[in-house]
Amino acid sequence: MKIVLLLAALVGCTGLMPEKDCFVERPDHRVPIVEEWQDVKGLHAAWGTSDVRYAWHSLPDVEGLRCSETLTAWRGERVSTQAVIYTGVATDRLAPLTLHLTPFKNERHTLPAEAVQAAFVRYVMTDAWATPDGYGAGCGYRPDHTLYDSTMVADIIDPYAKAIDMDAMSTRSVWVSLQVPADAVEGTYSGMLCIKAGRRTVARLPLHIKVIDRTLPEPEEWKFHLDLWQNPFAEARYYETPLWSDAHLAAMRPSMEMLAAAGQKVITASIMHKPWNGQTEDHFDSMVTWVKRVDGSWEFGFEVFDRWVEFMMSCGIKQQINCFSMIPWALSFPYYDVATNRMQVLRAAPGDAAYEEIWVAMLKAFSQHLREKGWFSITTIAMDERPMHAMQKAMAVIRKADPEFKVSLAGNWHPEIESDLYDYCIALDQAELLPQEIFARRKAEGKKTTIYTCCSTHKPNTFTFSTPAEGAWYGFYVAGTEYDGYLRWAYNSWVKEPLHDTRFRQWPAGDTYLIYPYGRSSVRFEKLVEGVQVYEKVRILREEFRAAGDTKRLAELEALLEKFDYDSQYVDDFATLIRQGQDELNVLGIR
Repeated sequence: MKIVLLLAALVGCTGLMPEKDCFVERPDHRVPIVEEWQDVKGLHAAWGTSDVRYAWHSLPDVEGLRCSETLTAWRGERVSTQAVIYTGVATDRLAPLTLHLTPFKNERHTLPAEAVQAAFVRYVMTDAWATPDGYGAGCGYRPDHTLYDSTMVADIIDPYAKAIDMDAMSTRSVWVSLQVPADAVEGTYSGMLCIKAGRRTVARLPLHIKVIDRTLPEPEEWKFHLDLWQNPFAEARYYETPLWSDAHLAAMRPSMEMLAAAGQKVITASIMHKPWNGQTEDHFDSMVTWVKRVDGSWEFGFEVFDRWVEFMMSCGIKQQINCFSMIPWALSFPYYDVATNRMQVLRAAPGDAAYEEIWVAMLKAFSQHLREKGWFSITTIAMDERPMHAMQKAMAVIRKADPEFKVSLAGNWHPEIESDLYDYCIALDQAELLPQEIFARRKAEGKKTTIYTCCSTHKPNTFTFSTPAEGAWYGFYVAGTEYDGYLRWAYNSWVKEPLHDTRFRQWPAGDTYLIYPYGRSSVRFEKLVEGVQVYEKVRILREEFRAAGDTKRLAELEALLEKFDYDSQYVDDFATLIRQGQDELNVLGIR
């Protein structure tokens, strides 16, 4: 598969995009402190770090900025950095700023122009994990946002913003991303980020890319089991397109190709109505039609399910299909009743005769359909965070319908049902409970064992207020523990105005989505993918060192990963931890 860059191709705000999505940021209610800026005159630009969210009206840490930047990368790797632009008290009115990249060359070779991209980082509203006095931490409803520390935060990487105005005493960062071609020649390539105000160049920032003699495979070949749940219903609402229409699928393609380029392995499918009781802004409808005939028998339609799966596979996500959920939160199952010519609702729980009847019928029909499509072996019947006794009863129904069905679960550690689960995703705070002998057996059996975080984890996490480097921690931790990957429940369950306000009526801001409309990436998503690439680097080096009997470098690699044990999640300075880990990993990669 051709690598699709996470940052969408730079296009203008006319023609390809509705005008409403060339959005204007909400004003920052935090005004600059004049005393902080009083010694800064004119416009300044320098290289910062991708590990900092630069505040809109706060002076950046000038001592931490650099005149030039050097990145180290493997072939096939995407690396990123941030430039910082800030203006002082007496700034003359400037023309809108624009970004320009020169070619990146070494003595004999030039990287393709499309390999390097620069985009302004836009500001969006966030809140905090808890109120200043510690109330309302993590999960739970947030009816009054004024109780939380709501601020504008830099998160949206916006390739559509071709020009940005700069006011006095303000800061704006620029995200520069480089996708190193798989066939790039080893060596150091040099280029420059130029910042212009009208026709005048106001800053030139040198950037060097050191490409070492190592290669990452294509994302579809990555072994990291990335499972970010998709919500196609949110995109239909946002783009105002009919569900499952050609327009709906076309509008979703940038988001889903961006997900595939991150190494996503799983398609999220809803096989019944509201598996999570409509907890998000846009609830999940069933992709399967449920019909009870006049004679009491059941009929199921899979046209929408097929359309969704085929679309996702066309975007490059093909390894697994997780189908939710036999145990919905409300334990209610809508269906169309031919006899009454109306929708009816069956309310039943695992263990009830009616529950068994309807689900055996559905799963038998589903099994036959999946086998006809050639998808049975990659499909799981999926559940999440349900009581163990209910899951045991549901799994008995699955085995009665088709004993060869695979089952997946995201939830707490339950040794009683572990052997029945093909894909078992365990909450991070219980990851250490998995006995090593069970862990080894699951690997030998080809089963997936992963970790997840949600609103209950303060850090590391991927909220819009999270330190960016937190997203990269998962890759190091998963590699060190030899788990198979990571799950996050919401890739694109957008709130009402996702480009303006990431807060939601429950859960910390950003918990419901990682990317923004029209294929806009985010700082936190890019850092999450950085961690996925770390895992792939570790896997490649570990396999090579073991095969070669290179015990010295293997010991050095394992010593590096020990720094990212479970307790490392409590460190204050994730940025330093991650940066040092990346540097050591690249040194180990030099042959």
